[in-house]
Amino acid sequence: MRRLAAFLAAFALYINAALAASPPRIVSMNVCSDQLLLSLADPQQILGLSRFSRDAWQSFAADKARRFPMLSGGAEDVLVARPDIVVASLFDKRATRELLKANGLHLVEFSVPRTLDEVRGQIREMGKIVQHPDRAEAAIARLDAAIARARQAATGKHYRVLPLARRGWVSGSDSLVSSLLAEAGLSNPAGELGVAAGGYASLEAIVQLRPDFILVSEAGDRAGDDGRAFLLHPALEHFYPPARRIVLPDRLTVCGGVMLADALDVLTRELQRVAR
Repeated sequence: MRRLAAFLAAFALYINAALAASPPRIVSMNVCSDQLLLSLADPQQILGLSRFSRDAWQSFAADKARRFPMLSGGAEDVLVARPDIVVASLFDKRATRELLKANGLHLVEFSVPRTLDEVRGQIREMGKIVQHPDRAEAAIARLDAAIARARQAATGKHYRVLPLARRGWVSGSDSLVSSLLAEAGLSNPAGELGVAAGGYASLEAIVQLRPDFILVSEAGDRAGDDGRAFLLHPALEHFYPPARRIVLPDRLTVCGGVMLADALDVLTRELQRVAR
């Protein structure tokens, strides 16, 4: 009996050690944590992604996300999946997050990054969560290299670039897009409009501000709705024709993560285009 008890105890220790050594199985509840997870985790670690994970407008990894289950956004299917870790945003529904915690799930909550330093920190944190810190460091090195290329493209130009979206929405000086511009050696004059994190500006105020360029999410002269039509107003088209518009797709800047290296490379090519 003693030998059997000792064997069972040793076997239990072995099983617990094996489970502790295996990579965690993870569920993501937010489109931004989706992209961090898809970039750094092994496929077998991903049990499910957010309901917006396949939205190509919001996610640069939408195609890759189709390989994985898409969750409803509620707590029920997360509980059924029984993940080791749940990654979410502080903007996800608080009641859902609290319910998951109350049921004993390990929840890691990410804030919305405003700077490239915060982005680097979140990449490193996800790297630790998925137990692949080497991949995180490689992603950060790629981001830093993209920053260097963008800075070289903008050297000596001192451009004032206003990020402008539907209906006159301006990304303010305290935003991730503004941080991207600053890292490249450009400036966002939104502060002169009294916009910090973000806000709407009138057509007249934008024209009077006279930035060197406006930054938009898409090119073209078609307006599917009134929101898009603002960007095609004759006054804006007069002062900001294609040669004075820098195009940076939303899916590369909605979230902070490894996709920002791609965003900076697009910015670099756009700066080279408009400087010709």
